[in-house]
Amino acid sequence: MAYLTEPAYQHATPETTGVLLVNLGTPAAPTAQAVRPYLKQFLGDPRVVEIPRLLWWLILNGIILNVRPKKSAAKYASVWLKEGSPLRVYTEKQAMLLKDFLAERTRAPLIVDFAMTYGNPSIADAIDRLKRQNCQRILIVPLFPQYAASSTAPVFDQVFSTLQQMRNLPALRTIKHFHDNAGYIKALAAKINDYWNQNGRPEILLMSFHGVPQYTLDKGDPYHCECHKTGRLLAEALGLQKDQYRVSFQSRFGRAEWIKPYTTATLLELGKLKTRRVDVVCPGFVADCLETLEEIAMEGKEDFQHAGGGEYHYIPCLNDSRDWMHALTGLVLDNLQGWLIETDTAELAQSKLRAEAMGAK
Repeated sequence: MAYLTEPAYQHATPETTGVLLVNLGTPAAPTAQAVRPYLKQFLGDPRVVEIPRLLWWLILNGIILNVRPKKSAAKYASVWLKEGSPLRVYTEKQAMLLKDFLAERTRAPLIVDFAMTYGNPSIADAIDRLKRQNCQRILIVPLFPQYAASSTAPVFDQVFSTLQQMRNLPALRTIKHFHDNAGYIKALAAKINDYWNQNGRPEILLMSFHGVPQYTLDKGDPYHCECHKTGRLLAEALGLQKDQYRVSFQSRFGRAEWIKPYTTATLLELGKLKTRRVDVVCPGFVADCLETLEEIAMEGKEDFQHAGGGEYHYIPCLNDSRDWMHALTGLVLDNLQGWLIETDTAELAQSKLRAEAMGAK
């Protein structure tokens, strides 16, 4: 195997530590032409769809990629911001703010960047950028609070695959999940309470998480349990009784059974019960995206009210809220312990002199 050429090294260059935030991904534009390659990469990942490869290749390339891009593009267009995809806009903001928040807490040289598992900026390109800034240590932070083999694991797959091509590997740490992290739960509760202080409280708070097939739970994926733990901790932080909130799962795809209860079915049920007001929050997402802004905020409202329900409120994700940035900063610092090394300029100067004495350039 031919390994990639390493960035040029210069003596007395201070070592840095990189922090890489990674989210799921997004097409480059709300058009069928841009959505198609994104969907092909996303749905082509065997971690995402665990169907025999030949059968799935025929379904994906013969049907889905010929039908779905146009429909998905219209949905993306309904939530697209002037700056671009909401998911990318908020993830980039989180990276920029995290850099500032970390600078307030430590003098160690840190480089913060972001990437997407699917689409751009890619994980491989982000790691290359970090290495070119002499990051000898990299912390990978998948922005999925609850671990799932179809979301967090693909991040690790791509990171390890990228490192396999390198000669001089950086030290690596990964964050698997933070579903029960105290700062994350506190930030969620603060976001919801702030919303309620301005808009009043609902009869029912629905916590809707991304769905996964039932067989993943049967085969040992911890996602379902981690979602319910997040829901319980959040309800406790909000002081909710069991009859004041529900946990459900959205985005069912295909004919297979997925983990229940389904969000759509729950909203229809609450609508038929003439529930006066339902608020929906998506604790599994730290940044708003197509799934939260279109499927939950728009389609969910239509389902609930057409079934006879009253007011419907979607509470935005954590996005760039100050409470979330404090929580993310704490999470990162906890996982950087032992790596927060401040630059010793005197030692760097001596190192450069020693290297030059031995003929180094």
